Amino acid sequence: MSRSLVDHLAQYAKYHRDSRNILTHLIGIPLIVVAILTLLSRPEFSVGYLLLTPANLVVFVAVVFYIRLDIPLGLLMTVLLWLGLSVSRELAALPTTAWLIFGIGLFVVGWIFQFIGHYFEGKKPAFIDDIMGLAIGPLFVITEVIFFLGLRKQLKNEVEKRQ
Repeated sequence: MSRSLVDHLAQYAKYHRDSRNILTHLIGIPLIVVAILTLLSRPEFSVGYLLLTPANLVVFVAVVFYIRLDIPLGLLMTVLLWLGLSVSRELAALPTTAWLIFGIGLFVVGWIFQFIGHYFEGKKPAFIDDIMGLAIGPLFVITEVIFFLGLRKQLKNEVEKRQ
């Protein structure tokens, strides 16, 4: 059975109620996303005039997943992932040592923020119990910002009802 947007966000939110944890995720998750995209932007494959990388494929799959959950949020995630992909491609174009330092460094720093947040929360990361947490994390961060701005109140209420 396919889970809904509310199902995914409510499950993820169970592990992220402390405002300090959410704040660390606002920093850590984007760093991790850019790190992964940076590391996956180096191998390139040409298909005719199309240049493909593992990062392009990951973003494509993520965008399809997010749009299937919610079109407006999926479109926002598309723009944000495209921006992350653009930054990542620039970092991947650096000499190998610099590419690895940025890719691995951003990944490590992002996870340090995550683990600090979960120390405040007193709970393990969501992906330990549900691997989908790795895909929902970036969407959760965006929805938390949207909720903070007073938007998507009905969605926020539906997610909070499940807590």
